Amino acid sequence: MVHFGDLKSDSGVKALNDYLADRSYIEGHTATKSDTGVYDAIGKAPASRYTHALRWYTHIDSYGAQRSSFPGECKDFGCKAAPAQDDDDDDDVDLFGSDDEEDAEAERVRQERLAAYAEKKAKKPGPIAKSQIMLDVKPWDDETDMKVMEEHVRTIELDGLVWGASKLAPLAFGIMKLQILCTVEDAKISVDDLIDKIQEDEDFVQSVDIAAFNKV
Repeated sequence: MVHFGDLKSDSGVKALNDYLADRSYIEGHTATKSDTGVYDAIGKAPASRYTHALRWYTHIDSYGAQRSSFPGECKDFGCKAAPAQDDDDDDDVDLFGSDDEEDAEAERVRQERLAAYAEKKAKKPGPIAKSQIMLDVKPWDDETDMKVMEEHVRTIELDGLVWGASKLAPLAFGIMKLQILCTVEDAKISVDDLIDKIQEDEDFVQSVDIAAFNKV
């Protein structure tokens, strides 16, 4: 497990930001309980100057209550074990019964429980497919108020859309472009429709391109 020091301090957040410069997660290529532990330890969104840490925090934050069910082991940073299951959860299904119930009635009961267990597992929803996208939003000229343009972009609210970190980057001839991260639920959000919606703001936006696209 990588240690970042005190994540409540600037030095700890900077260490985390440097670590995430070329990584999407704390360990491996998917979210794990290591991400949950660091998320809980940092406690709040990093300052905007810590671009990589803020990108990661926004992404992990978008999972909401699902963070408690990330795979892996609780290793450090106050990582909490998954909450105890309710009375009707899978662990309470006795698939085999006690040793002294080896008669026809016990066998019938076991088969009914096996059938109920299989039905419950089949109904559980799978993981939600999401994508993380970096958009390049380009203005008409160097006189465009980029702060106002970003405010207009962030006013777009859609079910399954979460806006993340942003920054300005040089485009050409002194013109800057807005680079902004967003996380979308693939089943709910069409990236083409999102781009069209941003480009409806014709007073500020000249065009929108996809700079990076990653499945998460």
